[in-house]
Amino acid sequence: MSTPAVHPVEIPAVLARPPAVVRTKDVQGMPGTSLGLVFRVFQFVFALISLSIMASTDDFPSVTAFCYLVAAVSLQSLWSLALAVVDIYALLVKRSLRNTRVVSLFAIGDGITSTLTFAAACASAGITVLIGNDLDKCDVNHCKKFMSATAMAFLSWVSVSPSFFLNFWSLASR
Repeated sequence: MSTPAVHPVEIPAVLARPPAVVRTKDVQGMPGTSLGLVFRVFQFVFALISLSIMASTDDFPSVTAFCYLVAAVSLQSLWSLALAVVDIYALLVKRSLRNTRVVSLFAIGDGITSTLTFAAACASAGITVLIGNDLDKCDVNHCKKFMSATAMAFLSWVSVSPSFFLNFWSLASR
């Protein structure tokens, strides 16, 4: 009878453990980062300025697009303020917000609010062009205020777009 030429060898304990999971650093602009907080603050400030300008006029309720703008930037300001508070908390306790559910909630919320804000700003821009250029009634209306509020809504949308795309990219790359 022959004996086997190869004897079983135990695997060293170092090689038996699975390799440690290496997490990449958070991309700046994502939730829980300092640039993400800056984006949230800009979203909030621009939406609040737009809301304040529209609320300072007495004839915005007569135009549906302006009412829609007020509703959209109100929602945008509340959403941005809430997420800014979450970002501040995450930065203070040095917590990463890379949980799939949290990032998907942020991405969905940013997508909805950015779409609403962009649509409202486009509708309001169309009405301000109609009032100013086509009807020549800027002297009896608050055209400058309407244009300023619309511009602030566009700036709010511009500052929410990177947040949405970074959150969406983070979800897609998993």
